[in-house]
This record gives sequence, structure tokens and C-alpha cells, in this order.
Amino acid sequence: MENVKNYLNLFVDYLQIEKNYSQYTIVNYVADIEDLAAFLMEEGIQGFENVTYQDTRLYLTKLHKKHFARKTISRKISSIRSFYKFLNREKLLNENPFALVSLPKKEYRIPKFLFPEDISTLFEQANVETPLGQRNQALLEMLYATGMRVSECCGLKLSDVDLYMGTLLLTGKGSKQRYVPFGSYAQDALEVYLGDGRKRLMERSSLEHGAVFVNHRGGPLTARGIRHILNELIKQSSLTLKLHPHMFRHTFATHLLNEGADLRSVQELLGHEHLSSTQVYTHVSKEQLRKTYMSHHPRA
Repeated sequence: MENVKNYLNLFVDYLQIEKNYSQYTIVNYVADIEDLAAFLMEEGIQGFENVTYQDTRLYLTKLHKKHFARKTISRKISSIRSFYKFLNREKLLNENPFALVSLPKKEYRIPKFLFPEDISTLFEQANVETPLGQRNQALLEMLYATGMRVSECCGLKLSDVDLYMGTLLLTGKGSKQRYVPFGSYAQDALEVYLGDGRKRLMERSSLEHGAVFVNHRGGPLTARGIRHILNELIKQSSLTLKLHPHMFRHTFATHLLNEGADLRSVQELLGHEHLSSTQVYTHVSKEQLRKTYMSHHPRA
């Protein structure tokens, strides 16, 4: 198909320069558009400009037949819609056949989170007499205390930490930055790790870098490394749950709302662009509201 590569290159430049999207996000956009291009070739449709509304319905049907989740289909259509909108803006195409396509209703799954007793059990596993134990304790405390994403944790630099004010400067999606406070438990664990464990781990490395969390060789800790640490801590504990790093983010939000924090504040702390992303956690906290009502309403 003509112009596919040129259109894609222009769109990628737009996502990188104007939208400042992460490489991960851009890769997903490109994959979605290449998937559409493959469909057009299968159907003998010559170019993006020749796609009709009927073609979009056929494409949607094929996605459903492949048993994609509704969330995945919504993402694909949104990516393609943005692509066409860009081409319209640049006057490369006149129409956007995907503008009228209705997206599947989202599946609202209640996020999995840890109960306070699970948190306590997990936090007892790290051996804080060792450098790695100090790192693990600081890692657990900071993930729970701030609700930061794993990517934000891996990208955290020493210069982003203000121990005096008890705040972190986090760089989230689209390179958007926000300040997030952390409490005394996290501060104590972080001070021990930075003052002792991290220094000893850095002695094993010839690299000079400012990453807060490092691996056993002194290099920056990766997302895969964090998942491995959590799995090992689970094995050491009596817990039987399956733990992934994002559960700390879910737990952070859920516990805040359960204790009465307002939705807008939690949105700000999580770095969510839209309030709807934060509202998913209210499904969990509603149970707490029900208990409060049953305990305190005179006619309950």
C-alpha cells in the first residue's frame, strides 16, 4: 500500500514531538495502525483514503471474532481514530471513517489490592541487616506510600527525593511530573537504605548513576527486577496471593479512599489525567461506605 510508511513516520514524529508520548505508547499506536493496514490488504482496499464506514464495521467484526478483549478493541479504534484525525489535520486525507464508530463498553474490573494485614506480613520479610534487605524494605514502603507506577519507580533519581520535605518528584506518562508526599515509615526505610545499603551495593558497580533503587550489582533496578523481588518476598511469607507491582498502586488508592480521602486528591496523587481512571477504586471503597452507614445510621 502506498504512503503507509510515510504516513506512519509522520504520525510517529507527531506523537514524539508534539504529544511527548513514551516509546511504549508509540509502539502500541504503530502496532494498531499496522494491524489496520494488514486488514486493508486482506480486503483489497487500496489505501487509508479508500476506507468506508462499512469497512470499519467489518474490521470491528473481525476484531471481535479474534476474541480481543473489549478494552483492547477500544484502544485499537482510539489509536486509528487519532491517526486519521492527524492525517485530516495535515490535509493528507479528507475523511475520518472511524469517527462514527462506537467503542465497546468498558469492562470495569475491581482492581486487586492488599489488605492491611497482608501489607504487614509482607513488610516483615525483608532482612534489614543486609544491603538488599534494606533496599527491599525501602522499595516496599515507597511503592505503598506513594502509589507510583513501576516505571516511575525505576526512573526515580536521587535528585527527585526530598527527605527534608518528605516528597518525591515523579515523572509519569507523557513525561508529566508531579510531587507526591510519603510518610514516616517510608522515610525511615529510605534513609537507612540510602545511608547504608545503596552505598554498599554501589561499591559493586563501576557505573556512576543517580538511580535510587539498584540491583545486586549496583546497576539501576528494572521493572523485571522489581517483579522478581516481590515474588521472592511472597515465597518467604505465609501469603498465598499472586503479587504484581501495580497492586501496590491499587492498594494505595483503595486504602486512601477507604479512610476518607477525596477522589480529586487521589487522582492528583496517582497522576491520572481523567477522573474516570480514579473512579474505578470507588467500587472497592463502597463496601467501606456501606459498613459505615450500617454502623451509624439510626434506621439502618
